[in-house]
Amino acid sequence: MRRMVFILCVLALAGVMLAAASAEPKKPAANVPAGYKLLYSQNFDKPAAIGDFEFTDAKQWKLTTTDKGGALEFGGRGKYRPKVRSPLIIGLISDRVFEDFILEADLLQTGKEYGHRDMCLFFGFTDKSKYYYCHIATKADKNAHNIMIVNDKPRTNIATKTTKGIDWGKAKWHKVRLERKASDGTIRVFFDDMTKPIMEANDKTFKSGYVGFGSFDDSGRIDNVRIWGPKMQEKKSAFFQKKEPAPAAEK
Repeated sequence: MRRMVFILCVLALAGVMLAAASAEPKKPAANVPAGYKLLYSQNFDKPAAIGDFEFTDAKQWKLTTTDKGGALEFGGRGKYRPKVRSPLIIGLISDRVFEDFILEADLLQTGKEYGHRDMCLFFGFTDKSKYYYCHIATKADKNAHNIMIVNDKPRTNIATKTTKGIDWGKAKWHKVRLERKASDGTIRVFFDDMTKPIMEANDKTFKSGYVGFGSFDDSGRIDNVRIWGPKMQEKKSAFFQKKEPAPAAEK
């Protein structure tokens, strides 16, 4: 009898503890400011995932399976040619507009090694010729491994800080993080080490816009995308429905 009473008491106590735990507010993810919540998450394990995106050339994009599971892959420059000097390969999350946000994702560069071997993070995208992008590349120069703005003229470097470049390696996944705070213009980019940015800039030209991935003209894969922020706007994009008139010169 005493044994039965003891068991019932233990079960009752466990129930009380579980109820109390469930009533506690959920803690934010690590290194995410108070007031931010998870606004978008995608691991590309389901075929429908590709429908989240709009592409400069959809034939160059596909879902692929890796040792990590599903991933979004782009294979090269395709047929898209912008009217000003700017990246040729862009995939945008097509139904969410972000202002202040933190983006994290895993990237794998699948192209050959050379100075401008790159992958890009796009944000503040308001038009095919109006947006920001982070060009993450092997070696830095005025056109590579920098934070860039496209504003109705060829891309321009706006970084206030950058490193000499990064090592993509061969068949190696890397974690990236992009922090954007439109109210004060802050832009920070992290690569593998989430404690020290590889790039920084400050610009308020585009307050909000679409977010995406791609490259100037290389190839790569994207996985485990997460975006936090205080809010977002749900609005469908349709930037790449018309053909551009003339090809841009190669970088």
